[in-house]
Amino acid sequence: MFGLFKKKEEKTETVSDPREEYKKRFPKLQVEYQPEERTILAVTGANGFGGGKTHGDELWTISIGLTAWMEEDSPDIHKGEFVLSTVGDEQLLEILRRRAPRDFILKFKGRVSEDGQRLLLLDLPEPAFDPDLKAILEEQKKPVTFWEDGLGTFTLNRQVDWFETEVDWLGGPISLVFDAGEDRAEVLQRARTLLAGAADWDKRIRAYAADDLLASANDWAEQMEDEEPQEITREQFMDRMELESIEIRADGGFHFWFADGDMFYGHSIHVSGDLEHGPDEASMEG
Repeated sequence: MFGLFKKKEEKTETVSDPREEYKKRFPKLQVEYQPEERTILAVTGANGFGGGKTHGDELWTISIGLTAWMEEDSPDIHKGEFVLSTVGDEQLLEILRRRAPRDFILKFKGRVSEDGQRLLLLDLPEPAFDPDLKAILEEQKKPVTFWEDGLGTFTLNRQVDWFETEVDWLGGPISLVFDAGEDRAEVLQRARTLLAGAADWDKRIRAYAADDLLASANDWAEQMEDEEPQEITREQFMDRMELESIEIRADGGFHFWFADGDMFYGHSIHVSGDLEHGPDEASMEG
C-alpha cells in the first residue's frame, strides 16, 4: 500500500510502504493495534497532518487528529479526540497534507488500537461522504464565542484550542488569550486584575525584559555586517518593544509576547510570570 502512481513523461512516482518500518520501529505494534484491517471513514480536526522525527530515525512519525470515526459497514460512530498515525518521508507527509486537510471527511484502510483512541493508517486516504459524519463536521466548524462585559467577544481558535479577544492596552489594541481548558471564571477575574493595573504592569514587564535581554540585543547589533553598530540604551529597548498579545491563566500566570522592534531582527520577546510575584523570565524566541 501507499503506492501512488502518476503518469508524467513516462515516469512513475512511488510512495514506499511504511508498514515494514513500523514493525522495526515499534516492536509492540501487534499488541498496540488490533490485527484486523478495516475500512474506516473519519472526520479530521482543526489541524492537518503534521510530522517529526527523532535523531537517528530515517522516517517521520506522521499524524493527524480526528474528531469522529466509523467503520464503513457499521452504523456506530465514535466521537471524541483520536489520533491517526503512520510513518513515512517528507514526500508522504506532503501528499497526506493535500489528501486529508483539516475539517474533512476521509476514507482509508486502517487498524485500531485496543482502546479505540489511536488508528494506524495503511493506505492513502480518499475523500468520503456520510450524512452523519457530515453533520458532525458542520457542527464542529461553527464558531464558538461568548461575550464578557468589559472584555468583549471571545472566539475559540480551534487550531490552538484557546479563546481570544481584542482588548485595549494603554490606548492600543492587543490580543488577550486563554486556554480553553482553563477555569473560565478564574481566568476572566485574573484578566480584569491585570488590565486594571495595565500601566504598572507594562513598565514592570518592559523593565524586566530590558534588564535580561539588553546585552544580548547589543550583541546582535554588533554582529550585523555593513552597518555601524549603535548601542541600544535601556530606555530605547523598552520603547521599541511592541506588545502584541497576553496569555492569562486561572492561577494568575501570564505570558506577554512582544514584537522586537528589529532588535533581534524579527524574533519575538517573551516575558512570563504571575500576578503575585511579577515577571520571572524573559527570552528571545521564534
